[in-house]
Order: sequence, then structure tokens, then C-alpha cells
Amino acid sequence: MLVLVVALALVSVPRPGTLAWCGLLAVAALPGLLVPEHPVLGRLGRIAEIVVVALSAAALDTPYGATLPYLIVPVRAAALFASTAEALGMALFAVAAVLGAGAASGRLGTADFLIPAVLWLLVTVAGGLAGRRMYQRGRPDEPQPYVAATRLLTQLRTVARQLPGGTLDLGGIAAGLLDEVVATAPADRAAVLGRSGGGRLVVLAQRGPERTDWETSLSADTPIAEAWVSQQPHLASRSLARSAVGGTVSALVVPLVAGVRSIGLLVVEADRAGAYPPETVANVRGLVASAALRLEAALLFDEVRALATTEERQRLAREIHDGVAQELVMVGYGIDNAVGSLSGVSGADEAIDDLHTLRAEVTRVITELRLSLFELRTDVDPSGGLATALADYARTVGASSGMRVHLSLDESTARLPATVETELLRIGQEAITNARKHAHAENLWVTCEIDPPYARIEVSDDGLGMPAETGERSYGLKIMAERSRRIRADLRISPRKPSGTTIAAVLGTRPRQGSVSAAEGMEADNV
Repeated sequence: MLVLVVALALVSVPRPGTLAWCGLLAVAALPGLLVPEHPVLGRLGRIAEIVVVALSAAALDTPYGATLPYLIVPVRAAALFASTAEALGMALFAVAAVLGAGAASGRLGTADFLIPAVLWLLVTVAGGLAGRRMYQRGRPDEPQPYVAATRLLTQLRTVARQLPGGTLDLGGIAAGLLDEVVATAPADRAAVLGRSGGGRLVVLAQRGPERTDWETSLSADTPIAEAWVSQQPHLASRSLARSAVGGTVSALVVPLVAGVRSIGLLVVEADRAGAYPPETVANVRGLVASAALRLEAALLFDEVRALATTEERQRLAREIHDGVAQELVMVGYGIDNAVGSLSGVSGADEAIDDLHTLRAEVTRVITELRLSLFELRTDVDPSGGLATALADYARTVGASSGMRVHLSLDESTARLPATVETELLRIGQEAITNARKHAHAENLWVTCEIDPPYARIEVSDDGLGMPAETGERSYGLKIMAERSRRIRADLRISPRKPSGTTIAAVLGTRPRQGSVSAAEGMEADNV
């Protein structure tokens, strides 16, 4: 714009004075060129540009207002590098400066000055302020997705380190809420239910002398479903368990709401009438309100961790499949070609035998890689559940290794939290892999019992057993122990009679006799 204005001025008024005004305008433009975002120098440079343009327009006797087009530069620069308010201020200052210079020179009343001045001042105001709007559209307030993700994850890491105990453990937060509620309100039974897929809730934690099979469906006509939808506490005079509790019962359901979303429910029951007067309900609501945000943070953290873990497993599977696996296949083909080339050559029998041995080893490694790929890609399907995923994996491993697989599946319609299901699946996969690789077993027994919040995964084999000195050093066992601690499960490793090893991961306490899950389970043996 500066070059254009200088050329226009020199063509319109070819005099030494015009060149002087153009040089002065170039000097005034230096701050805007070098430090446009500086809060002081940038602003002073824009003011100087407006003053030079106004004085030169009044001094140069031209009917075109040769330097006036440059007014749009300082106004738009203010819009881009400062703020809309400063751009508006620069535009108003330009109007005052140009009209003031015209009045001082006595040219304000002449058409040669007034018409181009008004024209370019209107263009300056409209163009300068429009530049701010275009800039905002070109650079939205929201950063790019990966920039936003990096910023938010960094904040999450910082905040997580400052939390009491430095943890975002979902089960621990739910259990802490139950402790606070039980200390405030009468409760013979209590539970925290969290959101899940499939129109059901999952039991995050519960209290009581006996296990309670809570109604977790959100499609049934129950106070639990009503509280979830209405986000208001509900009182009931009957038990909210699937296996009904006899006698007089008072039940209270309080939703955990974060923002505008229901993220869970608190359910408490007492075996007497009128256990929850309005003041007690108010106290419980206060405890729930303070815990809802903590629970939501833990849920979000679990989702982020699950997404990151799944993505990493898929990435590793792709790299193995496209890299090492393909190269090993090519090595196998090369060995086959070598065997074909040596066939019929006298004295090559020993070399051919060695190549056959090498080919068998390459085939074994490829099979191991394929099973590893299958393990990496296996996950708990939202509609299938943990038992289905574990059974599919056991069948695939049994078919590839020649082991006879015996399945015992007893699964309730209620679901565990997704992260818990994933960790139990990984523990079961590692136990099955150990049996396949090291036990040299003929039979594999896989048991899966799910009745939230209780779960038991057990894998047994009739193989060689586990040497006593191996237990503490086995990397696989250490991984299983870490996964068990993460979900607060009990990992048990014991010898199986008469031979073999049994590995079990147990979460929570065993269901009482008559649990609904027994009727809902399914069992398949000698698969």
C-alpha cells in the first residue's frame, strides 16, 4: 500500500515537496512494519501514519487526495494486531485528523479536497473494521484439535498431581462417597451406579452386610430410571434391588449431575419406614453435589486412558503386521525356494533337512505373531461383554495350539465398568498365553463369573506347572499383578491337582445364594 500511494502521489503531483511527504510517510510506517504488535510503538506508529497522511492530503494540491488511500493501513493494522476498540478509535482519529487538516489549510470547503476525503474516510472505516471480522473468521477462537488436546492433557496431568492422594481412581472416589453418605444417613444397603452403554448402569461401589443385586436398567419403570431422567431425588417405599428385600424398606435415589449431564446415581436403603426426612435428603444431596465433579473427572480420565490404550494397541498391531510379520513371510518363501533349488542335488540332503527345520521355526514364529496380533486387536465389545470376548480368545488360542478348551461362563445382564472389563480381559489373555507357551498343556479350563461388582476370571491348565523360582521374575505375572492392583482385584496363583497351574483374578465379594446372575448365566463345557 505504501508503494502504491507513493506512486500515485508522485504521478498526481510531481514536485519535490511530494517526495518529501512520501519519505516522511515511509518513516512513520516503520514501527507498523517492524513491531506492529508492540503495545506502545505499534500504536504510536499508526497515529503518526494518520497524522502524516492528513497533513500531506491537505498540503498537496491534488483533486484525487493521493495519500488518502493509505488511511486504511493503520486502521486495519489496529484491527489485526490490537483490538476492535483500538481500530474504531484509529478510524475516528483519522476522520478528525483529515477534517482538521483540511480546515486548517482552508481546503475543507473545496470539492477537490472534501469529496475524496469523505470517500476515503468511509472506505477506511468500513474496510478497517471489516478486516477485524475477517481476521476472526480466519483465526477461530478455538485452537486446532491437536493443540487443544495437548493443552487439555497437560492441564489434566497438572491437576491430577495436585489431587488429594494424586489419584483419579473411579472405584476409590465412589467408595469414598459411600463412606460419607453412610456416616450421614441411615443405610443398610448403599451403592453408587455409574453410566455405561446399552441403557444400563454399572455398580461402581456398594456397601452392606450382603451383596445386593441392584436394578440397573434405565428402560424399566423404576425410581432409578426416573431419577436418572429427571435429575431429581426420588423416594420409594420398596427395595430397588432385582432380588426383592422383604419387610419395610425406605429407599432414596439421588442423581449425580455434572453440568447438565447425569453421570451416576447414589442409592441408599434402610429397613425401616420414614428413614429419609427432607433434612436428611438435603444433606445427602450436598454430599453428592460435591462428589459429582470428582466422579466426572475420574470417568473422563478413564475414557481418555482407554482411548489412548486402544489406539496404541492398534498402532502396534499395524506395525507388526506391516513390518516384521510380512518380512518373516518373505523369509519363509525364500527358504521354500532354497529347498526347491537344492532338491535333486547330490549331497544336499543334510542342508535340506536344516532348511526344513528352519522353515518350521519360521512358521512357528509367524503363528506366534498372528496370535499376538489377535490379542492386540481383541477388545470387549459394548454389546457382547467380557465373557464373550474371553471365550472367543480362548477358542482361537485353543484351535491354533491344539489344546482342548473347557469354558464355564456365568454372566449377569449387569455390566462392569468398561475399564474394569478391559483389565480383566487382559489378565485372562495373559494367563491363557502363558498356558499355551510354557505349560505344554492338553486341556485349558476358562471360568468367567460376572455379577457386578463381583467378577472372577480363572484360567487353569494340566501342563507342567510353574517352577517356584519363576513366579517373582516372570514379566507376564508382573503385568497381571499390576492390572489387578489397578482395579483392586485379588490375583491368585496356585498349583492345580494333579498337574498344572491355576491363575484367578477376583474382584469384589462372591454373590449370595439365589443371585439373579445364576439364572441369567450360561455354561458351555468341552468346547
